[in-house]
Amino acid sequence: MRRILLVGVASLVLAAPAAAQSACAELWGERNAVYARAGYCFKTDRAIRAFGNAGCQYDRLEDVPLSDRERARVRDIQREERLLRCPR
Repeated sequence: MRRILLVGVASLVLAAPAAAQSACAELWGERNAVYARAGYCFKTDRAIRAFGNAGCQYDRLEDVPLSDRERARVRDIQREERLLRCPR
């Protein structure tokens, strides 16, 4: 499944910049939702507007307690973001 996803991501980059931008926004939201659920305290205005910081507990990403599955998903999302050349 990962291989199919990466092929799809690569085709987005080549086919339509607007589609890639939309995919970047979705990936950003999905990745940060993982951190929000785990109690991360966001620093950027964009993330604070989207997720807030109520009840946050962790100032450093390294301290956020994620399951192995969540960490793997975040790594996959980051890989897709790199392929799409999403802004950081």
